[in-house]
Amino acid sequence: MDNKKPAHWAQIEERSFISGMRLLLRVYLLCGRKVLQIFLYPVVSYYWLSNRPARLASQNYLHKIAAFTPLNASLWQSFKHFISFANALIDKLAAWSGALSPADVDYHGRDKLLAETQTGRGVVLLGSHLGNLEVCRVMADFDKELRINVLVHTKHAAKFNHLLNQTSDNSRLNLIQVTEITAATAIMLSDKIEAGELVIIAADRTPVSNSQRVSPAIFLGAEALFPQGAFILAALLKCPVYTVFCLKQQGKYAIYFDHFSDQLNFPRQTREQSIQKVVQLYADRLQTYCIKEPLQWFNFFDFWHTDE
Repeated sequence: MDNKKPAHWAQIEERSFISGMRLLLRVYLLCGRKVLQIFLYPVVSYYWLSNRPARLASQNYLHKIAAFTPLNASLWQSFKHFISFANALIDKLAAWSGALSPADVDYHGRDKLLAETQTGRGVVLLGSHLGNLEVCRVMADFDKELRINVLVHTKHAAKFNHLLNQTSDNSRLNLIQVTEITAATAIMLSDKIEAGELVIIAADRTPVSNSQRVSPAIFLGAEALFPQGAFILAALLKCPVYTVFCLKQQGKYAIYFDHFSDQLNFPRQTREQSIQKVVQLYADRLQTYCIKEPLQWFNFFDFWHTDE
């Protein structure tokens, strides 16, 4: 019996990511979307066939969301799930290359969000791996006064910023590599909030450092672990908090900005209970948007820790 512990999601995603995305971006810029699909679909199909843990994770997710949607957990639906991911990769490239226009994006709640930044303070946006968060960078293109900071786990953030700047003007979009939130990180981000900037952090994956700062929440009918870090950071920054989801709907990108809290606060006496309550609220919000576009959930690992 194989008792080998499954790899952490961060280890899975680090494999040749930058070099691979550079190649895909070059194909996209030279040949366009249709030609890139010719290259990408066979690769994704091979990955679906050869990567059993990812395929099982997909079916596990589909089995859970089937209780809320007409989907089922068949192999065909799982394959469609992976093809949806392939299309999302192409959408990322379109966003990074500056190929999107205002007509490609529908905003929901954008005016209220921008009104928050006009008061002089920034906003924390809780993102996820549902949909295509990278498309949010178009806001930095269309709103010239707006600066967006995205916290990412990849060790190649500096190289990634360089790759983005080679294809378009991304001076208002900043990727910040973070494996754990330190005092220095909090101070840096506090300065950005004070300057009226946006800080986006994913709130749906356990810490890269494998620390135990997580809270359980019911998500799609079963208990899953969510990181406390995004919520603790938002509380430290003492600013409004929104959730952000970018979904592909009817051939366009729909970006939803929803108010989450005027300011998170976790009193010392009830700290764990307060965090737990907020994490569950976020899990409920995430579930609502998963149900809207179920095949756009791109966490191909054992999210519910069913193998442990």
